[in-house]
Amino acid sequence: MRGVVWMRAMIGGLVMLSSFAVAAVSDPQQMVRETGDRVLAEVTARKAELEARPELIYPLVESTVLPHFDFREMSQSALGRFWRDASEDQKAGITREFRELLVRTYASALLGYSGQQIEYLPAQIPADATNVMIPTRITSAGAPPVPINYRLKLEDSKWMVYDVVIDGVSLITNYRSQFAAVVRRNGIDGLIATLADKNRQVGK
Repeated sequence: MRGVVWMRAMIGGLVMLSSFAVAAVSDPQQMVRETGDRVLAEVTARKAELEARPELIYPLVESTVLPHFDFREMSQSALGRFWRDASEDQKAGITREFRELLVRTYASALLGYSGQQIEYLPAQIPADATNVMIPTRITSAGAPPVPINYRLKLEDSKWMVYDVVIDGVSLITNYRSQFAAVVRRNGIDGLIATLADKNRQVGK
């Protein structure tokens, strides 16, 4: 049952992730609220088209998600202590494959969106904040609400997503445990190969 709730939350939450594709504003919560509704409206309006031609979801993800995620920091955090042992080529490879995996995951989640509702919760954001957490809650018919918190940091006057916490579980922490297990067995190159293999399978 928890797995079903998690997947529903991922669908609603990952749709929200694609809502950061606007010019930076001083209030990150305002950005989430205003653009979230816009993206959900587009996905809903194009539902039939996207179901008929699922490949059209990728340009949407490319244009809305990628510019607003710090994939290198996410990769470094997910790799944990093994990051310092990686060569620059390996760091680039991990970042590339992890980015691709997240993009494909988000694309699949967008295709699965089916009307989940987003509730924006109060957030305390100091005027000089450079690192914030934006709390939301996703509700689905027949399931309890699931909290989804977005962690963002301010870089060059632009808010960047670097982690998502779904029902108390950090996306980065979840991947960190998986990455560590693979690196211990097969090394960093083995992790890159594993991610590349997953990317070939996602969406098939």
